[in-house]
Amino acid sequence: MRLWLIRHPPPAVAAGTCYGATDLPLVAHPAELADRLRRQLPTNVPLYASPLQRCRRLAEQLHPQPRFDERLREIDFGDWEMQPWDQLDRGQLDAWAADPFNFVPPGGEGVAALRARVRAFLDELTEEAVLVVHAGVIKVCAAELAGETDWFGLRFDYGSITLIENGVWQPICAAQSSVARDKCHNPADPSR
Repeated sequence: MRLWLIRHPPPAVAAGTCYGATDLPLVAHPAELADRLRRQLPTNVPLYASPLQRCRRLAEQLHPQPRFDERLREIDFGDWEMQPWDQLDRGQLDAWAADPFNFVPPGGEGVAALRARVRAFLDELTEEAVLVVHAGVIKVCAAELAGETDWFGLRFDYGSITLIENGVWQPICAAQSSVARDKCHNPADPSR
């Protein structure tokens, strides 16, 4: 199976803010990004997206009939949502860092729940598809479909495309903005 994973464009949120399930608007209209991405994507392939507007707006620019699925939304950080990271309880952050797969933020959802719902979506896919989703969802896809064991620390740029095909994943650099095009980053590179 071939799965094209696109991270949404930058949302309108202050730097250093914890956000996941919050439905944030985009910084800019996604038409220009959609034009660049469309040249890199297969035609006549179904497109699925998170219903959050930062994904939905790009999906609507890329495909005449995008399909929205709640299972593709970003993790819910609960009480942490829209709070500055540096003002969150240090003890809770340390507990999350010590056990990121099992810790559940207060009032939120844990990584295990995110992984289970994304896995349920992937289990239903029977054909090549394009997904417009969040970084957390792309990380889960790398773990589930490509066997990435250190997936929690992967990083994906806004508007980037990652292709997973036959258990191998790779960034597709040409779809990035002209500024970033010359420096395609490996999402597993910790130096970024």
